[in-house]
This record gives sequence, C-alpha cells and structure tokens, in this order.
Amino acid sequence: MPDRPEIVCICGSMRFVEEMRVVSRELTLAGVIVLMPAEVGAPITTEQKAALGVLHLRKIDLADRVVVVNQGEHFGESTTREIDYARAAGKPVSSVGPAWGSS
Repeated sequence: MPDRPEIVCICGSMRFVEEMRVVSRELTLAGVIVLMPAEVGAPITTEQKAALGVLHLRKIDLADRVVVVNQGEHFGESTTREIDYARAAGKPVSSVGPAWGSS
C-alpha cells in the first residue's frame, strides 16, 4: 500500500453533479481521495463564481490525476480551462461518460 491514497480531482459541468457524485462514490469506495467542484447552490455572484473557479484549480494542484465527467456534450469554458490547466501541470486527464467530447 502506498504512503497515501491516490488523490483524484473530478471536473465537469455542474449539470452533471449527479454523475459526479456516482464517480466520487465509486472512487472513494476504491480507496481514492476525491476532490470535487463545490456545491454551493444558487444564486452566486460573478465574484463568487470566479473565486470558486480558482479554488477548483487549487484542487487540481493537489490531485494526482483528473477525471472529467462528461455526457457527450461540448465542454464549457470552465471545464476546458480546468483540462488545459491540468495538462499544463502534467496531470493525467481521463474522462468518464459516453463520449470525450471536444475541447
């Protein structure tokens, strides 16, 4: 067993929060530490949304790898930024869902 469990950051549109929860549960039961986007409800201000975006990038910094939850739709601006950020940081990026989509 490694010194610490693997850390995975889940990324994706909050439209897929239920799917993210399923992935989180599966990973957690497999012994993985899971970091997910914050669920803060609505409405939030533009400043709060930006701050949450930066906070999520810090979660990517902590992760060993990133899993993108996608349901075959085109990635939005935030998810695309997160994928690009993770790749630039050398983090492996994979996806869960019916299609990788286009980024």
